[in-house]
Amino acid sequence: MPRIIIVLSFLIASLGSLSARTYQEVPELAKCFAAQGVAGTFVLFDVANDTMFISDEARARKRFTPASTFKIANALIGLETGAVKNVDEVLPYGGKPQRIKEWERDMGLREAIKMSNVPIYQELARRIGLERMREGVRKLGYGNMEIGNVVDRFWLEGPLAISAIEQTEFLQRLVKGSLPFNPAAMRAVKEITLLEKTDTYELHAKTGWHVGPTPPEIGWWVGWIERDNKVYPFALNIDMPGDADPPKRISIGRECLKALGKL
Repeated sequence: MPRIIIVLSFLIASLGSLSARTYQEVPELAKCFAAQGVAGTFVLFDVANDTMFISDEARARKRFTPASTFKIANALIGLETGAVKNVDEVLPYGGKPQRIKEWERDMGLREAIKMSNVPIYQELARRIGLERMREGVRKLGYGNMEIGNVVDRFWLEGPLAISAIEQTEFLQRLVKGSLPFNPAAMRAVKEITLLEKTDTYELHAKTGWHVGPTPPEIGWWVGWIERDNKVYPFALNIDMPGDADPPKRISIGRECLKALGKL
């Protein structure tokens, strides 16, 4: 499908969904960030009511490099294109020393996403190839849809960028099964992102950590909650100027979910 048709189709769908959407600032969410002394944004998308509950809407609309949150999309594109047969097909990490020792092992996408194994998902991207990756990102309508010319670095260093609001819109389409992808691929990716399952909810999520040429580093936590037969995609990003900040991605995110009565 020509690029212009894909882009126009995505924009038309987006405009239709935006017409009645409500964006609501929630002071209690800002308190979650203030309590831990970091700047950031949180978005929870109440799909059934077409309402986004937000802390710092201006930042929620600002695009950042997705870092390892792109593993969700990368896995989808890999399965869709046949670059891997399934999420358990073992991929080589490449044999080079890694900054995290646990990454120095061949493994499948299911295991690799749990430990955010960068070299495994880089190998997946190389198997997908630049043109198929470019087409996949466009079909997903993912952020600015720009991947440049280096197939295994664009989500880590740019030019790909996405906002917190766009993250929740992408995840909503994944969970709903409305992406133009094979349903089996979407089911598999939803399965490997599951973190917690209780009698009342399921939590799916993925972290991201972008280290750019200038500070601060940016931390992500994105995913969705399923409870009461409803789906609530969410996305958080924070500035991480200090060594103590990375764990705050999840702790603040969980506090925000609790403040909204979803966790």
